[in-house]
Amino acid sequence: MDRGLDIVDFHLHFRIGTDETIHACEDAAGMHPGGEHERAVRAAGSAPYAKAWRQAWSFPDPEPPAPRWQDEADRWADELRAVGVRRAVFVTGGGNDTVADVVDRHPDLLLGFAHHDPYSPGAAAELERAVTERGLRGLKLFAPLLRGPLDHADLDPLWSTAQRLGVPVLIHIGHYGSAGGLSFGRYGGPDELARMARRFPELNVVVPHFGVQHVQDLLFAAWGCPNIHVDTSGSNQWVRWMPYKLTLEDLFRRCYETIGPQRIVYGSDSSWFPRGYVTRYLDDQLRVCRELGMPDDHLRTIFAGNAERLLGLTDRPAENPGAGPRAASRPGRK
Repeated sequence: MDRGLDIVDFHLHFRIGTDETIHACEDAAGMHPGGEHERAVRAAGSAPYAKAWRQAWSFPDPEPPAPRWQDEADRWADELRAVGVRRAVFVTGGGNDTVADVVDRHPDLLLGFAHHDPYSPGAAAELERAVTERGLRGLKLFAPLLRGPLDHADLDPLWSTAQRLGVPVLIHIGHYGSAGGLSFGRYGGPDELARMARRFPELNVVVPHFGVQHVQDLLFAAWGCPNIHVDTSGSNQWVRWMPYKLTLEDLFRRCYETIGPQRIVYGSDSSWFPRGYVTRYLDDQLRVCRELGMPDDHLRTIFAGNAERLLGLTDRPAENPGAGPRAASRPGRK
């Protein structure tokens, strides 16, 4: 599949049954105050929206993940090669060691992020271990699930470690969990994000899904903090819930005109089979960028170059975009 440029996807999720790492953060944030009953109520409330969304996009119903994570990893490797994605990052995947094992199975193709609770004891040391010993490339966290603010002094060792290691931090702000999820969090708003990013100016911060409902505040935060980036991942269906008309083209146009192509990072948010890799998101985003008249070098920057820079990749093909992936050096590995 030749799209005329390299594709490096900054944002996928590896399914492994119940992701206990994320589940623990949800419980800590009070997302399930009623335990299993609360989860069942949420699931029942979101089901009609999820069904309508899948029908609108012609997506099949999700299958359970493969019983063996190795089979799920192999399926993803085959899928990514089939659709022409050169490298892909799993930002969650059942814990740091689990996602590192997935990456190690296909190191020429897959990368991974740490995704432990930033307020857990030894969070900074765990990030150091995940990067230097297990070869992970960044940290992912969900701001609505935080037990405290992003700019609290307790998190300074974590941000300092990420800044020293040169790895990006992917921070989800805004609505969490689609229909039936958290529409707001006690902590983790754009103001906290901006204060943290300003105090750690060499730390690359990436906000997924264009900032969800906080797109305006995110752009202002990025105006004041040149280390703040946005990623483009997902269907971005949240635009339907804004009080004014907003489209994918509007999002790309405003980000392109304000923060520029060097801080827009492509992601798909692919996560489950049989849908597999969401080529529709990729092709829609490419179409929008081309219709906006972006030159080829800016397309290469958005759809591969920024991710390569943030992840410290050294395996960019020189002149042949169709060439197969080649192994890159990884942090902490010989």
